Amino acid sequence: MHFEIDFEQETDGRWIAEIPEIPGVLAYGVTPQQAGAKAKALALRVLAERMENEVSIPGINSIVFASNYEPLAVN
Repeated sequence: MHFEIDFEQETDGRWIAEIPEIPGVLAYGVTPQQAGAKAKALALRVLAERMENEVSIPGINSIVFASNYEPLAVN
């Protein structure tokens, strides 16, 4: 499975990382990297729970996370 991680910065400076393909997988962090790491960990917990409870997860042969975050160049 291939999951995109979307990032957004809150007005208070915190970062949100969300994996839209897995409802409820949303995590906050001080940096986008921290938020992304937390979102990946949460996604794996959600998928593991689904497997444990024998909930069907189509296409789960492998898992890939792709981040759309690119740091802004500072001049």
